[in-house]
Amino acid sequence: MNASRSPLRRIRAAAMLLAAVPLALWAQQTPPKQHATEPEIKYQGAASPLAGEPMHQATNPKAPPMTQAEFDRARALYFERCAGCHGVLRKGATGKPLTPDLTTAKGTDYLKVFIAYGSPAGMPNWQTSGEMDEKTVDLMARYIQHDPPTPPEFGMPQMKATWKVIVPPDQRPKKKMNDYNIANIFSTTLRDSGQVALIDGDTKQIINIVNTGYAVHISRLSASGRYLYVIGRDAKINMIDLWMAKPDNVAEIRVGLEARSVDTSKYKGFEDKLAIAGAYWPPQFVIMDGNTLEPKKIVSTRGMTVDTQEFHPEPRVASIVASHFKPEFVVNVKETGKTLMVDYSNIDALKITEIGSARYLHDGGWDSSKRYFMVAANNSNKIAAIDAKDGKLKALTEVGKIPHPGRGANFTHPKFGPVWATSHLGDETIALLATDDKRKDAFKVVQSLKAQGGGSLFIKTHPKSSNLWVDTPLNPDAAISQSVAVFDIKNLDKGFKVLPIAEWAGLKDDGAKRVVQPEYNRAGDEVWFAVWSAKDKQSAIVVVDDKTLKLKAVIKDPRLITPTGHFNVHNTQHDVY
Repeated sequence: MNASRSPLRRIRAAAMLLAAVPLALWAQQTPPKQHATEPEIKYQGAASPLAGEPMHQATNPKAPPMTQAEFDRARALYFERCAGCHGVLRKGATGKPLTPDLTTAKGTDYLKVFIAYGSPAGMPNWQTSGEMDEKTVDLMARYIQHDPPTPPEFGMPQMKATWKVIVPPDQRPKKKMNDYNIANIFSTTLRDSGQVALIDGDTKQIINIVNTGYAVHISRLSASGRYLYVIGRDAKINMIDLWMAKPDNVAEIRVGLEARSVDTSKYKGFEDKLAIAGAYWPPQFVIMDGNTLEPKKIVSTRGMTVDTQEFHPEPRVASIVASHFKPEFVVNVKETGKTLMVDYSNIDALKITEIGSARYLHDGGWDSSKRYFMVAANNSNKIAAIDAKDGKLKALTEVGKIPHPGRGANFTHPKFGPVWATSHLGDETIALLATDDKRKDAFKVVQSLKAQGGGSLFIKTHPKSSNLWVDTPLNPDAAISQSVAVFDIKNLDKGFKVLPIAEWAGLKDDGAKRVVQPEYNRAGDEVWFAVWSAKDKQSAIVVVDDKTLKLKAVIKDPRLITPTGHFNVHNTQHDVY
């Protein structure tokens, strides 16, 4: 290749070559698709807490030279933009492998084409979209030819070094020491401040701002409803006692370097006794004492994939729920596509039933009977129905593009009886799956609705409501991301109404104002929304009257920094959705 050519001309020349050469080393694992959509990029490209962790760095003599400063910058960029798809170890997750045995064979110019222009298999076009400049593309093309730096493991010694019992059990209140209606408290994630806001659902006042891990992913309740457990993306768990005069932390621990899920034992006789958390890195789950968070048992999830039966070194633990039928935790593992039914009745002789379904298991919720866990295999575009009573896969159903239900929505359809619904990140559809296991069409899509567009993260209703709410916070159209769609369950064919939630918030700055996660109060007559802007912009909580669809209240406070997910205590404790 002529050295006098400009870098951009070399990239273009490589692009022509790329079009003519079979991609044998990157054989298609899934049917070809168009470039990743903006909602997908926003979702998969969320920054990983691993960006700041010290890592072991190996030297690959075949890789192009990089200074230490270049390598450090590229590593940070990789964990901010790429690790969500390609994995911490670059072995491939929802994206293809980027290991040196593949990348060095292609060479720098060839790799720059992929990064700059994207690929039909879903790789974003980072340069032509304006997300990266030419120098950054060159930096990343060289970086992925080096051996991937390996984050440290995180075992029992590391966990115990982070474990703190702030208020020992024998020093905690023996009865509720406040006048709050605990069942109607909301736990709201303040993503970028590393906190949660506890908000009184009756008065709409902030009870306390509690320090937690970074970007709390979910809030879960103990069986009794007394203790609130939250987990940050940095794998820090905080245990909050709602009986205290001012509810606050009583214990904390880190269970890894990156994580998403936590829950507690719910089965009769085991209430509040155990907690469990799953990590993205290291790929493992941890069973802890439910009163103190003392780590008791660590189980790795590394193993073989459900489809190709190949070893995967980084199967991340996604959603975890507690069974209502047995003393079991339902643990969903993304990259291997397996659901693990973990019998916690004797953690010294742990029994695990492995159920294979589809790869990239992510989030989900119970059907109305609480027997079937409906979990989205998001990049396989499927919903798996896991039978918690019989311990088997009941069904695997094709739905729309990248289902992301949150916990989903249960309601009685006028024609099809009990259904569970999911919206999608990748398209505008809402899939309704029949959940009455006596029907011939059980666990099949019985109706598909169309809402505002792709980029939806959560869908919600309530047993006392006749409305179905759908958000679209990751849609690239601001008018869509700042509003919500609401369907009348009794008249689904009539389409949806659009409510301008961000406009109702009355925020005066130019923040993103993305509207996310409808959540009902305990009574089922209010729906709460987070209006989510950047950390240096004003955000708010908007409360809507579920019956009239009118604005009921707006909660504004300088401490409400990037509010995202929020969870009502009663509804979360009792799996009401």
